[in-house]
Amino acid sequence: MRHTVYQGILLFSFTLLLSGCGTYFNQPITIEQARIGEETKSTKILQNFPPPVEPVVVGVYKFRDQTGQYKPTESGSTFSTAVTQGATTILIKALEDSKWFVPIERENLSNLLNERNIIRSTRKEYRKTNNTNEPQLPPLLYAGIILEGGIVSYDSNIITGGLGARYFGVGGSTQYRQDRITVYLRAVSTSSGKILKTVYVSKTILSQALDASFFRYVKFSRLLEAETGFTKNEPGQIAISDAIEKAVASLIVEGIEDKLWSAKAAPEEVTALVDTYNSEKNEAQNTGLYERYFKERRGKFGVFAHGGTALISGDYTNADVSYFAKMGAKWYLNPYLNADISLSKFELTNSEAFSEGFNAVDVNAELTLLPFEKLTPFFFGGVGTANTDDFKNSFFKFQYGGGIEYLLSDQLGISLNATHNLVIDDELDGVAQGKRDDQYFNFSLGLNWYFKNPIKMDKKLRKQQHQEEQEIKKLRKRNRAVIENDNIPKN
Repeated sequence: MRHTVYQGILLFSFTLLLSGCGTYFNQPITIEQARIGEETKSTKILQNFPPPVEPVVVGVYKFRDQTGQYKPTESGSTFSTAVTQGATTILIKALEDSKWFVPIERENLSNLLNERNIIRSTRKEYRKTNNTNEPQLPPLLYAGIILEGGIVSYDSNIITGGLGARYFGVGGSTQYRQDRITVYLRAVSTSSGKILKTVYVSKTILSQALDASFFRYVKFSRLLEAETGFTKNEPGQIAISDAIEKAVASLIVEGIEDKLWSAKAAPEEVTALVDTYNSEKNEAQNTGLYERYFKERRGKFGVFAHGGTALISGDYTNADVSYFAKMGAKWYLNPYLNADISLSKFELTNSEAFSEGFNAVDVNAELTLLPFEKLTPFFFGGVGTANTDDFKNSFFKFQYGGGIEYLLSDQLGISLNATHNLVIDDELDGVAQGKRDDQYFNFSLGLNWYFKNPIKMDKKLRKQQHQEEQEIKKLRKRNRAVIENDNIPKN
């Protein structure tokens, strides 16, 4: 039996390792050749943009690290910076990849001007000795737009956590950490100094560690010890490249939308590009810090059907689990609060001592804690009546409970529910003894269907929508009154 347990735990540990098998089975054991740098998803997006009518000449003087933060360590921090100091080079590469901009040298402009002076002086000396007319240097390009901004924040350890288990010297663990960088990019007109557009992009940086170990005396004076694992850190340079490239892509699309520049493509393609970006932007605006996506969900009216078990806690011992089924409807007063009414059918049994079928009518007020997310807990409470199947006995009760719901779509959700029913009578099971009234529990799995438009997230919009609905009701009532007056026969 013990060997089976050990094998199971060891298998579990190796299963954890296999979740990162791509890293684990490609460990660096040989010297690798230099390779061309990796591309991010944003690089491919930039390269697939439709071409511009005319590329925009832009100058980038400095895209700085404005965080002023040093790389954190377990003992504090080092004198190494947390982010790359070469963000200007990354930005220029992104501008080239997009084909929408013609970047000109401005970061090391003094070097360029010095070199041009050397060329001029050399040609001047050459003309003196050879009496030839060398053409003059062409003028430098000037930028119609300069790009400013930088890496404005580096937040370390915004999420940390892990999971581990050990049994008789066999175990495994996993740890993770998430950092976050933020990039701002703005386009400035060189003719007027007006800031034409500002975009803001953030990117998380993930670090994770996974290990498994075995420490066990297999026999007398024989100790077996083994451990394995790996640590994987997302390269900061790639994360910053992805963020800067995403910022350039956002700048292009928002510039198209604001008529700052134009794309050489069919109007339908341009419209689809802008609509896709606006949809992504709207989703980003409704997404919280920890990737919690807030959205208007659940219609104003819903119906539900639950099925599960019922368990009595009465005067008899040895309560048995029996069936429970419920269906009903709910009306949302606001995104957080709804009122529902339901009809349920269930059976309560205590071995061979008691068995009775019941039906119940419940009226509840329900509180949804996270109405704009897919996964949300909820709590409810209310009053109701429980009746025997022959309706000879009726019992007034209070009930309360809670659960959790996951939305498969905006119209369909699945939920787990638990309810505690407090009967205001001690004869639910036909026996009255003791000081405590009878009670029973329901545990169920349910489906919820939602109809009508979702309730607005913004409180002002909800109030405005309510006023509009009231105005429409008044208008309909007035129209009906006019029609009825017109239909009255006149003498």
